[in-house]
Amino acid sequence: MTPTTATRAPAGMAPSSGRAGSIGLWLVMLAQLMLVLDATVVNVALPHIATDLHFNRAELSWVLNGYAVAFGGLLLLGGRIGDVFGRRRTFLVGVAAFTLFSLLGGLATSPLLLVIARALQGLGAAFAAPSVLALVTTSARDEGARNRALALFSAIASMGGALGLILGGLLTDLTNWRWTLFINVPIGIIVLIAVPRLINETPRRQGRFDILGAVTATGGAVAIVWSLIQAGDVGWSNPNTIGGLAAGAVLIAALAVTERKVSHPLLRPELLRSPSRVAALGAMAATYGGMLAMFFLMVQYFEDDLHFAPMVTGLAFLPMPLSIFAMSRIVPRLVERFGAVRLVIIGAALRVVAFLPLTQLNPDTPFVIVMIALLCTGISAGMTFMPLTNLALRNVEPEHAGSASGLFQTMQQLGGAVGLAIVASTFAAFAVPGDFLIGGRAGFWSATILSGLALAAVLGHVIRRRPA
Repeated sequence: MTPTTATRAPAGMAPSSGRAGSIGLWLVMLAQLMLVLDATVVNVALPHIATDLHFNRAELSWVLNGYAVAFGGLLLLGGRIGDVFGRRRTFLVGVAAFTLFSLLGGLATSPLLLVIARALQGLGAAFAAPSVLALVTTSARDEGARNRALALFSAIASMGGALGLILGGLLTDLTNWRWTLFINVPIGIIVLIAVPRLINETPRRQGRFDILGAVTATGGAVAIVWSLIQAGDVGWSNPNTIGGLAAGAVLIAALAVTERKVSHPLLRPELLRSPSRVAALGAMAATYGGMLAMFFLMVQYFEDDLHFAPMVTGLAFLPMPLSIFAMSRIVPRLVERFGAVRLVIIGAALRVVAFLPLTQLNPDTPFVIVMIALLCTGISAGMTFMPLTNLALRNVEPEHAGSASGLFQTMQQLGGAVGLAIVASTFAAFAVPGDFLIGGRAGFWSATILSGLALAAVLGHVIRRRPA
């Protein structure tokens, strides 16, 4: 991010000018990385958490799911609050809550306290994250600067999960699991002290807040995310799963009706009238679902089948963030030359090809094949996340950037929940005790199909766009 990128936008969270503004933008990006890392940073530490706090198997999944439900369910609300009450203010409130409950989670002495702390971390993340992306899209001086900023944001979003696994493994082996949460505290404090000095507040927008929209959107998103996560444990035919999905559908339908009638809607209907934006939202959901599903399976493969220690398991994911970061340096130029849609198609196709060898894992599979698959997955993620973000947020008015950012990240989180639920169900259906590979191969087929759906979403848009 160059200093010239940090120009003041009338409706964005406005950075200060010059070097101070550039530093402020980097700190905001650092906070975003912290939020993304926490979706996976405790994964590798789960066995240690279970032993230390005496979790049972059903409770343990909520160390991850409590964060995911709150984060995914409240993103729309967080984005709209940033639009109405000021993005810097909303961002700082979110970071403060996230930091506080990271500390309390690290100090937790019982399963209930840790799960509550993780859920409240997710609430803080949902308030902070949409303002970060809104800043990126509204503060760039031109399309080139916007693409470079989006590439950096997308690199953080796409490699954060893998970096969380690496950091979680290192901290768990070198210290203990509590530091997977304590590590957020100094970062959060630095951001809270520095950002108010480096980033200007945006004017508060006039108008009433859409309470009914907030209730229906938040309730619908929480119900759907919770039901999809539950499906991985209790099954798709369970009454809780069916009831939760039905409740979510009713609330989202109510949202669709009410948002057409209120003068200041939480989610503006015109955001969903762009075919390219709808295709990008669907492709992002499928892409992120496939990637989180792959993380879920690979951690088990490394630890259960190859018997890696937590630190080695984390380091095994290193090809992914390295390749994603390398791609982030060149993707802006590729987008300017070839267009966002072509890059998404190529990247999605490469991800399908990368997943296929994992569907054939057996005891004799060379480890280099797995490493090549992870490398290609990282390249494909680096090639697709920024163009998809660009397509989803293109032509959005600056005053509605927070709402659009919240919608985009909500679809990302919903996609992750769907992917994990589908793959966990598939894995459980085919699993054989003591043999990861049988269930694992079936799970990787599910992840491959999810990645194929991302490719289909964009190809379908291209086909519909062609003249008869």
